Amino acid sequence: MLEFECMGIRDGGKFVVESTGRGKDISPEFLIKNLSPHVSTLVITLEDLSHPVKRFTHWIIWNIPAADRIAKAIPSGKTILSLGGAVQGVAYGFHRYAGPKPPKGKTHKYCFTIYALDCKLNLGPFSTKRKVLRKADGHIIQQGEICGYFE
Repeated sequence: MLEFECMGIRDGGKFVVESTGRGKDISPEFLIKNLSPHVSTLVITLEDLSHPVKRFTHWIIWNIPAADRIAKAIPSGKTILSLGGAVQGVAYGFHRYAGPKPPKGKTHKYCFTIYALDCKLNLGPFSTKRKVLRKADGHIIQQGEICGYFE
């Protein structure tokens, strides 16, 4: 199991406004605690578990070079050169991070999942979470999830 901290979720499980669609809508910082030395790249997803479409994907990024820290505010774009050529795909955030923004007065549960892979994925930026995870199948060394709430 992959252990990590997400600086966008406070103790108690509530999202920091900065990392939501009602704030600056910037991706949070991630601190990874026990990354295997066999990991080559990382995949991060953000999903809304309370959305009528279960596990509705807000964000997907892959081919992040293995690291103990992923800085906040990953820029928009298909390929992120400053992040080793990581690729952002098709989700609610189209080639970008799109944080929580449930309907006013509703609380939704959101989860970040980090997948640690033994390879780089050869997929274009118009790939969806389903396609990315299908391609990652058999290459996932570690996986971890952190969930939080936002109203």
